[in-house]
Amino acid sequence: MELRSGLPKPPPLAHDQSILLDFDGTLVELVSRPDATTVDPDLHGLLARLHHRFAGRVAIVSGRSIPQLQAMLGASARGLTLIGSHGAERLSRSGEWRGPPRLPTFAEVARELAASFAGRNGVIIEEKSFGVAVHYRLAPAAEAEAQARVDRFARHHGLAVQEGKMMVELRLPGHDKGTAIADLLQDPAFRGRKAFFLGDDLTDEPGFVATAEHGGAGILVGPARATAAQYRLDGVGSVRRWLQEGAA
Repeated sequence: MELRSGLPKPPPLAHDQSILLDFDGTLVELVSRPDATTVDPDLHGLLARLHHRFAGRVAIVSGRSIPQLQAMLGASARGLTLIGSHGAERLSRSGEWRGPPRLPTFAEVARELAASFAGRNGVIIEEKSFGVAVHYRLAPAAEAEAQARVDRFARHHGLAVQEGKMMVELRLPGHDKGTAIADLLQDPAFRGRKAFFLGDDLTDEPGFVATAEHGGAGILVGPARATAAQYRLDGVGSVRRWLQEGAA
């Protein structure tokens, strides 16, 4: 990857294309606590218009689990393809779920991590379907400790480490947003259609690569940095305006 400080704004969407969207930091602003994220009425309406205009070729590609996405999106999730847990699980717009068996390891790891950070104000342990995240946005001084502990748990349990914005996560190896997007773009509804994938975090970089390899393009959301994306938008507000124009 290289630092591309002069990335252009993406071109207008065409209605025969596909849209793949990260969630936190892309469709909704990042907040201090992952459980405090809310979906506002404007976003509900925008997702409904996109689903209609792009004939269902809209996917949410998130590090959140699918149950988390469904809980936050409610009725707006219907008809969308949901890819959760950094690519480990997928729910098609027809309601078909695909993913590996859920391991009891994650519940065990979540308990152990919670115990290891007991008494550390601001460190939040988030258990997911196929991962456990340690958030330290409210306790930035805990970054090195969080990364060291997660590294130890990863070696002990044979898990992968995923770094993100003010968080570090244990997840299943062998899956990322890139593998999930490469698989999705082989589906009949998406195959042969140019896709744009929008994301803000390091976790989105494999998705940018996979999208480009299949004839599409990645769109970085937020400040310029080393990235595989080809375009950039300033933030959540810019993302929503660009999508609104495409849904018109």
